[in-house]
Amino acid sequence: MQIRDAAPCGGSIMKFPRRTFLQLAVSAAALPAVPRLALAQAYPSRPVRIVVGFAAGGATDIQARLMGQWLSDRLGQQFIIENRAGASGNIGTEAVAKAPADGYTLLQIVTPHAINAALYSNLNFDFIRDIAPVVCSARLAYVVVVHPSVPATTIPEFIAYAKANPGKVNYGSAGPGTPQNIACELFKMMAGVNLVHVPYRGGAPATTDLVGGQIQVIFAPVSESIQYIKAGNLRALAVTTAKRLDVLPDVPTVGDFVPGYEASGFAGIGAPRDTPADIIDMLNKELNAGLADNKVKARIVELGGTALGGSPAEFRTIISDATEKWAKVIKFAGIKAE
Repeated sequence: MQIRDAAPCGGSIMKFPRRTFLQLAVSAAALPAVPRLALAQAYPSRPVRIVVGFAAGGATDIQARLMGQWLSDRLGQQFIIENRAGASGNIGTEAVAKAPADGYTLLQIVTPHAINAALYSNLNFDFIRDIAPVVCSARLAYVVVVHPSVPATTIPEFIAYAKANPGKVNYGSAGPGTPQNIACELFKMMAGVNLVHVPYRGGAPATTDLVGGQIQVIFAPVSESIQYIKAGNLRALAVTTAKRLDVLPDVPTVGDFVPGYEASGFAGIGAPRDTPADIIDMLNKELNAGLADNKVKARIVELGGTALGGSPAEFRTIISDATEKWAKVIKFAGIKAE
């Protein structure tokens, strides 16, 4: 059997055996994939930006630099950290969402990205739609720390103290809608206590006031509080993760005393949507290799986290679950963005 193509304008008829025709058709269908494959094989051919939506020197910035250095060493191009702080990470996120989807602009994804969807109603992007997850690098913990003057050494004692002094116990945070604020509001909701929120412009000044005794408690990032815990300036009551931390092995979890409580954060890498799947897969593979490295894992532990890794789909589930969870807390507590 032969398949004929009619030539235009009355020209001659070309005849192809069926097998030859099918081979040509398959080859033609594969052509669009060739540039994508070539792009992935050449990637990266120039420096790559990892946008961090927060100031340099904080835990988010340190996490990004850790993974950026790993990628630089593995892939032979510089992965440069670009700090674009402001609006709880939204300025940096919008820049990445609008960047070319070619793998040369990445985003350091952290817990506030899941919070902001419910906190801000006028964003110029949809985080779930516009940012493609690459890998979740770590689960991050917060630790409930109190000033030594607070007469409580355990979570049950703290709950009893707070209930005996309703509206008189002040907790600090890095600002409305920040993970510290959300984690404490979840605790208030589940433990039935009345704590007064004192927002600061950043976690460092809040911790300074806690050490000075101006406030009584913070649900603080481990990286911002561990030096004060070890020095005896602050007392650690519990960590907010489902399991104890290697860096604070003697400190129990809040969930040991408030069943079901869990308020961990996360950190990872994302890219603009429509970034070629081959590039996403390459970055995922290399980052997973880094997260299996003992030195990288140890540094993440020092920052109060646990190295994770996994697939882009698994990271998307983490983000989606956190977005849904924190939206409920924001609504219950009536939290508004500044």
